[in-house]
Amino acid sequence: MERQDEKVIVGEAAVVQFVKDGMTVGLGTGTTAYYVIKKMGEMIKEGMELKGVATSKATEKLASECGIQLVDINEVEQLDIAIDGADEIDDNFFAIKGGGGALLREKIIANAAKTFIVVADGSKKVQSLGKFPLPIEVVPFGCEHTEKAIQKFGCKTAIRQKDGELFVTDNGNYIIDCSFPTIQNPTQLHQDLNNIVGVVENGLFINMVDVLISINEQDQISVEHKNR
Repeated sequence: MERQDEKVIVGEAAVVQFVKDGMTVGLGTGTTAYYVIKKMGEMIKEGMELKGVATSKATEKLASECGIQLVDINEVEQLDIAIDGADEIDDNFFAIKGGGGALLREKIIANAAKTFIVVADGSKKVQSLGKFPLPIEVVPFGCEHTEKAIQKFGCKTAIRQKDGELFVTDNGNYIIDCSFPTIQNPTQLHQDLNNIVGVVENGLFINMVDVLISINEQDQISVEHKNR
């Protein structure tokens, strides 16, 4: 099965199985979350009432085009669910996110949801995290000093660029992409990185994912649950 087909299947499956009338849903950012949003738009046209909280300006634009009523995260005490993709996810349901540059808002929204669902094509499931560079959001002021502090944890770093210019997040920050040989202890690394002055948040999602929807080796939809 083509990877793009897998993205469509898992994205739509998440909506069909978990999105119910009247819910307020956290809307992810990225190529797989795109199909979640499109499917929700279809269900709204069929009469379902749904609201969304977006993880990025790009998602806000797409959701509005699909007819999804958007609400501010500060107006919602708790989201019913949040659905988003992942760049990597292991057997412990630890994930790396932030390839699209929205990791801070994605983490805030995932944390605000009763249930956080990750939708991922089969290639995103890994034995150990680290093949995908770990994104870290940092404040621009003193970013090179912050980068040097991050390098002490054994990774090669690069301040993200897009179209020849420094990439700036929706929050006005930079992203440092960190290449590790492998991430042996994601929980400890998450804590250590966030203790660095200048780091806003990192892309390790530890003990946050409740449900993983992916494609197994038999090209079938796999829905796995994990209690927080």
